[in-house]
Amino acid sequence: MYYLGVSKTLTLNKSPKTISSLAEQYKALGDVTRLSLMMAVAASDGAEACVCDLTPDTGLAQSTVSHHLKLLVDANLLERSQRGKWSFYSLTPAAKKLLA
Repeated sequence: MYYLGVSKTLTLNKSPKTISSLAEQYKALGDVTRLSLMMAVAASDGAEACVCDLTPDTGLAQSTVSHHLKLLVDANLLERSQRGKWSFYSLTPAAKKLLA
């Protein structure tokens, strides 16, 4: 069951750690650029995207996009892996639950 887009199971778990983590995740998603980046990663092949592929659609500098991606990693919404000089991002299990 959903209430205002939030799963009822989220409201049942009220531990301070869970609430703090959830607040950080929603804060990270509260920015249009970061939400767009999350949606782009989720929609990409294999639900994984390179920063080099994400940057052009934003109209922002690569360093700015990387900063937004870092904030999403810090909020435990994206995982980062390094391949050569490029960083690739994928959704975390927490992000998949949040966006479901």
